[in-house]
Amino acid sequence: MNVNKLQTFITLSECLNFTEAAELLYCSQPSVSMQIQSIEEELGVPLFDRIGKKLYLTKQGEQFKPYAEQIINLLHSAKDHMRQLEDLSFGTLSIGASNFVGVYLLPSMLRTYSTAFPNIKINMNITSSNHLLHMLDTNKVDFLVLSDRVRIDEARYQRTTFYQDELVLIVNPLHRLAQKKECTLEDLVNETLILKPDKSATRLYLEDQFKEHGFAPPNYLEISNLEGIKQGVIHNLGVSIVSSFAIQQEINYGLLVKVPVQGIQFLRGISYVHHRNKHFSPAAKQFLPLLKQPHS
Repeated sequence: MNVNKLQTFITLSECLNFTEAAELLYCSQPSVSMQIQSIEEELGVPLFDRIGKKLYLTKQGEQFKPYAEQIINLLHSAKDHMRQLEDLSFGTLSIGASNFVGVYLLPSMLRTYSTAFPNIKINMNITSSNHLLHMLDTNKVDFLVLSDRVRIDEARYQRTTFYQDELVLIVNPLHRLAQKKECTLEDLVNETLILKPDKSATRLYLEDQFKEHGFAPPNYLEISNLEGIKQGVIHNLGVSIVSSFAIQQEINYGLLVKVPVQGIQFLRGISYVHHRNKHFSPAAKQFLPLLKQPHS
């Protein structure tokens, strides 16, 4: 089995159309069919179901796809690494990041990095934690930067925490709590709490903290995007608990007010995560020290 056949399989698995795959690969349709047939014969299982005019991945094909992607991506990484050993004006830095990290924490570091290495291409993917872990698993990214509340397989991945992020209560400037020096969780009993949906790591962490302090918010409003949550508070739809780092501009412009919660400090670590046997490229090795510098 060679690399070209694996690339053909990946391309066909994405478009599920022999004609389109042939066009994308700059080869003939019979060539695509022959390469897929060759892989199926070598593996001894069907990778695609052909039902009428439509093509579907079989269960075996779905299971094989991450391995094929891992091999192809690892080969591309190896080629990049070899060239970067001689010349750091070439290559790509690929990072996976959660929403808060990618939008608010990393841009200033990436600016510093791109100034020092202007010819290194930066590729940052901001998506859900589940998708990020899949990207890491298939070598699509060098490492992830995300909350330490995201569960990972500690046997496979190594986590290094480099930043402590404080979550704070935010309210509209005209809200009854806005003028208080601090409040209690009991002050929030009749408030609508705007949070991300219940599968998010931040939501799970906050609910654990609420339970620990005997507090059960009666009213939730779910918004999946942090910017949407901030706008919800600005428009007085409710109150929220979000990263202090992510609201600095709104606080400075008087759009939001943060109110300390008496006796409670909501903290979460921000970490970078990678395979335990990961060989970092020279480009990645130059970026990691920036994570450990002070953040403001």
